[in-house]
Amino acid sequence: MKPYAQMTKQELEGLQKKLKAQYKKAQELDLNLNMSRGKPSIAQLDLSMGMMDVLNSESDLRCEDGTDCRNYGVLDGIPEALQLMADMMEVPKDHLIIYGNSSLNVMYDQISRSYSHGVMGNTPWCKLDRVKFLCVVPGYDRHFRITEYFGIENVPVPMLSTGPDMDLVEKLVSEDESIKGIWCVPKYSNPTGTSYSDETVMRMARLEPAAKDFRIYWDNAYTVHHLYDMDQDRVIELLAECKRAGNPDLVYKFASTSKISFPGSGIAALAASLNNLEDIRRQLKAQTIGHDKVNQLRHVRFFGDIHGMVEHMKKHADILRPKFEAVEEILSQELGGLEIAEWTSPKGGYFISFDTMDGCAKEVVSKCAKAGVVLTPAGATWPGGHDPHDSNIRIAPSFPPLEDLKTAAKVLALCTKLAAVQKLLEGRKEEQEA
Repeated sequence: MKPYAQMTKQELEGLQKKLKAQYKKAQELDLNLNMSRGKPSIAQLDLSMGMMDVLNSESDLRCEDGTDCRNYGVLDGIPEALQLMADMMEVPKDHLIIYGNSSLNVMYDQISRSYSHGVMGNTPWCKLDRVKFLCVVPGYDRHFRITEYFGIENVPVPMLSTGPDMDLVEKLVSEDESIKGIWCVPKYSNPTGTSYSDETVMRMARLEPAAKDFRIYWDNAYTVHHLYDMDQDRVIELLAECKRAGNPDLVYKFASTSKISFPGSGIAALAASLNNLEDIRRQLKAQTIGHDKVNQLRHVRFFGDIHGMVEHMKKHADILRPKFEAVEEILSQELGGLEIAEWTSPKGGYFISFDTMDGCAKEVVSKCAKAGVVLTPAGATWPGGHDPHDSNIRIAPSFPPLEDLKTAAKVLALCTKLAAVQKLLEGRKEEQEA
């Protein structure tokens, strides 16, 4: 079929009639499918069930330095868990603090402390007239929500094929002292699947911010989340690159085992310079006596070391890979050549970024919902939920069973066709009236 934009008004009207009949049949299936969030599937969660067996009432719950993990203390994390997370995050273990189960919680803490107490002796953000944060778009809605919650102005920065538009980032950061940070997912980004190029990372490390308390919030959530054994993206380690560039304090680096073990009870970690960690510990000492060391020990006993974690993630990939490939295959079959949509083909991570024609994303999501397929709300990948193009939709293939996912992808394609035809016919009508 030729591109929709090349069709005559009569051809579009005929096509619309056929598509509406197909849509009615889809609605009659009474579907209840959900592709709205990047949750691991039951099969993925089952991979970690052995973690429930590595500790029991007979287990020795002392870690390698003799600390009893059942008791208070050990603010930074037990030594073997620090080593495991340091290897996963590619940083020295003395540059790391282990927290509870959620890295998002750690990011919130970082923003909250900066807001109320400032960063390394700088003025608390709550005492400033204006505070801004750079947001790479399309991006992760929960990042944007944190800064929005504190009344911080989120400033969109376009995502390119190499990462954020660094020309714009460098200009904004160097000229505006009110810009205090940038949200980044450097590897298999949410939702595009983009991994930052070497040049992008090196330019990040060499930023010259006007604000002394500017920090890069480097959420390396998908650092070991590859889909393929032999075709994997590699990203330069930013903490070391910042040190080489003479900017050791420029970055906070976050990661967790949330999509490696159990999302509800993994372990999260923050890596930063020693100066930053000293600043952070001042808050932690008031906030907690220590995080869950038994859970840290459980993770170490289950994975053993980074090699055990890598082998574990290959099992995740075997489950996820067919789902991503099925979605991409169906979208190519149904929408290829029509010039009404584009989508990414990531090598890892949890999402596919799907772009409709401008002005169609909300309509596509609405039509999918009425046909029993729930998607992430249109606009969620932009600050405030406002996509100025109304085009981007985040697809999360991980949770549904494969056959349900295929059905959902076909419904998405059908709704995209319907919305595009409707938009084009409206455009033709406006042209005639003009």
